[in-house]
Amino acid sequence: MNPTRSITPMETPHFYLELGQLISSTGQGRFAAKMLHLVNQLVPVNQLVLSEWTLDEPQACSLEITVLGRAGLQDDLPLPEPPRRHDPLLHKMLDMDDSLLIQMNAQARGRDARQTPHQCHLVSRKANRRSVITLYRAGSQGGFSLAELSFLKSLSATLLPLLERHAQLHRQQALKQLRSWSVQPLDGRQRSPLQREFDERLSLGDINLSAREKEVCLGLLTGGTVPEMAQRLSVKNSSIETYLKRAAAKLGVSGRHGLAKWMVGA
Repeated sequence: MNPTRSITPMETPHFYLELGQLISSTGQGRFAAKMLHLVNQLVPVNQLVLSEWTLDEPQACSLEITVLGRAGLQDDLPLPEPPRRHDPLLHKMLDMDDSLLIQMNAQARGRDARQTPHQCHLVSRKANRRSVITLYRAGSQGGFSLAELSFLKSLSATLLPLLERHAQLHRQQALKQLRSWSVQPLDGRQRSPLQREFDERLSLGDINLSAREKEVCLGLLTGGTVPEMAQRLSVKNSSIETYLKRAAAKLGVSGRHGLAKWMVGA
């Protein structure tokens, strides 16, 4: 069997039409579906998952994994569990110096082998972030050939910068939404979604914060700075810092990033 039989050339008018549609969908919910449609016409794949990893490189672990889109998911092609601390993919991400292609074939044997999808990861690096395109192919279709892997690595030079832009827009949209929520003290019927979620998280953890401690935490979560909060509350900067330290001690977190992770239950 010719290993390049399933590969379609990129240098065609149709490819550039598909690429243009993908570029125009950057930052939108249909981005993953557009990327799957483009890739599948070049190299057969069944599913695609887009994600961004934030790594703690000194500690050799992941701080956060954000899913940026999925497409083509089917019940008969289950996704594997998220990689753990000692997962080979994480180690390769920590060691990489440039864009990297990683193949992880199905390991199942016997009757389950045909149900376990083959995987191929396209990864790019920017500081402590990794943009990841994960491609899946049904076990019954066979693994990715060397020719296909080489082709996908070339294609990644086009796709990964688009994913990085998509991730950037995703972060900007999330921050804009977060900052749009009011942090002013309101009664229970008028609380913002952020305030309600914050109170629910406190209740689940059986944590009691003072009104000022809660207010400065909400201010921090919506992008406020210590001077800004001090001015709004008519107190000194040192008072705001004291409220934050007390709240952080009760919550068991450190800094804005730790507070955000606590808020999402990480």
